[in-house]
Amino acid sequence: MKDQNHKPQVSYVSGTCDFPLLGKTIGEQLDDTVAQYPELPALIACHQSIRYDYRTFHEIVEKCARSLMYLGIQRGDRVGIWSPNNAQWCITQFATAKIGAILVNINPFYRRHELAYVIQHSGLTALIINDQLAVKELDYIAIISDLIPELKTQDPAHFHSQEFPQLHSVICLNEEAATSAMLSWQQLIQYHTHIPYEALLQRQQSLQFDDPINIQYTSGTTGMPKGATLSHHNILNNGYFVAEQLALKPGEAVALPVPLYHCFGMVMGNLGCITHAATMVYPSESFDAQATLKAVEAEKAVALFGVPTMFIAELEEPRFDQYDLSSLRTGIMAGTTCPIEVMRQVMERMHMRDITICYGMTETSPVSFQTLSDTPLEKRVSTVGVIHPHLEAKIIDTESGQILPRGKKGELCTRGYSVMLGYWNNAEATDEAITSGWMHTGDLAEMDEEGYVTITGRKKDMIIRGGENIYPREVEEFLHAHPEIIDAQVIGVPDRHYGEVVMAWVQCRPGSTLDEEALRQYCEAGVAYYKVPAYFRFTDSFPMTITGKVQKFKMRDISVEELHLASGSEV
Repeated sequence: MKDQNHKPQVSYVSGTCDFPLLGKTIGEQLDDTVAQYPELPALIACHQSIRYDYRTFHEIVEKCARSLMYLGIQRGDRVGIWSPNNAQWCITQFATAKIGAILVNINPFYRRHELAYVIQHSGLTALIINDQLAVKELDYIAIISDLIPELKTQDPAHFHSQEFPQLHSVICLNEEAATSAMLSWQQLIQYHTHIPYEALLQRQQSLQFDDPINIQYTSGTTGMPKGATLSHHNILNNGYFVAEQLALKPGEAVALPVPLYHCFGMVMGNLGCITHAATMVYPSESFDAQATLKAVEAEKAVALFGVPTMFIAELEEPRFDQYDLSSLRTGIMAGTTCPIEVMRQVMERMHMRDITICYGMTETSPVSFQTLSDTPLEKRVSTVGVIHPHLEAKIIDTESGQILPRGKKGELCTRGYSVMLGYWNNAEATDEAITSGWMHTGDLAEMDEEGYVTITGRKKDMIIRGGENIYPREVEEFLHAHPEIIDAQVIGVPDRHYGEVVMAWVQCRPGSTLDEEALRQYCEAGVAYYKVPAYFRFTDSFPMTITGKVQKFKMRDISVEELHLASGSEV
């Protein structure tokens, strides 16, 4: 007779831990680390020849914080930074945290219309910009001056933008490149003398760890990006527990070629280091394989972060064998699935036998699953690990919302301290994403008997290109703005190097002379480089359902066959 009381194990896990959550603000954590380890190296920006120990780093952070207060920035005001990796980015991150200003991360590859949206939507009161990103030849000064012409005619004391009236300060990291209405970084830091240290201390003591402290814009399924709003508690704890899994020790160096504007750099990297008195090492302003290997050797890094494409580029560097990487033992690979052969080479040729895989999303600060140092190789490449401490996860039926038995595929949901406060100024999207504290990831997954989770697909339509998340709707709306285009549908297709790349099916107006080259140039001028379609297909119609819905899976199948991508032979 069947046991009526026996129930199959359900797809639910909770992360137990002997260590409590950190109940402090980011500024308080920095103070505590500095008090204990003032002489240990805190930040090394190799491309800038900058080296700060914790005491010196703390001093420059507090000078920046007091200077921002002098500009009139209040608790809860938004301060944006539009720049690749550098020491000033890191200083700004901790300075804004100390005064309770909300740091708005702006993708350094954003173009004019993307930048305008973020400035307007977040209500920036101050914006810090780079002068130029040499790798992609972006002229930040030209873009911002075109967007805000008053920057060329006014002075900093009387600056006012008609289009962005809430924006009252623009700071340029390069003194020589700053226009008449901009402050230079050097000028900004000098302002600290006008604000007494006691005023900074009073401001910091007024903050709560549940206060919002960071907005990160994620590509939106319904058009423009949404601003995931994160608290001190969200990201400080996530950085701490990620680093705990790596067993980081005080004084150990972590090489961070990953972008700071993303959680990978500023949370898993910067905050993971600060909570463990480890050293943040920036090899270059944007990813460069040779610079990364050089930094690992020079600084004797014990950990290296990156997406699989970064590790592939490092392994394929012609002079790879000339670098001494013997100091490495651990690190993080995240962003997309790693081929088993790549993982094997990373563990053996780069000595990273304790490397871990992380999974999450910006909205969950970001990490919710991570492999362990003793996770077998096969599981490091086929799963995203086990649930993080103090978090919960479940896999639910996409129709009924019921928790599924282990081994069944459904939508992955997570709950706990890491779930964002919400989307900035978008209550409707927040309510759609979070139910009873559960964040709906949109990813399809399975959970095995040991609690390891495998991501099997995406409920949403997202494309992941080399670790960059792209939602087709955002690119589609940009293409729709072209006067010669009637309709456009965007899909992801396989790519050997990036995992996936963007492809656009385009329907043009009768008589249009638009060709692939002209359309590529249009996209390159208007959207971040990683969103530019690698392939275009001009068509008169799209595969449709009887009810008129576009069947993107059919578009993908057709494209894979036509472009001969199924074999993985694409360039």
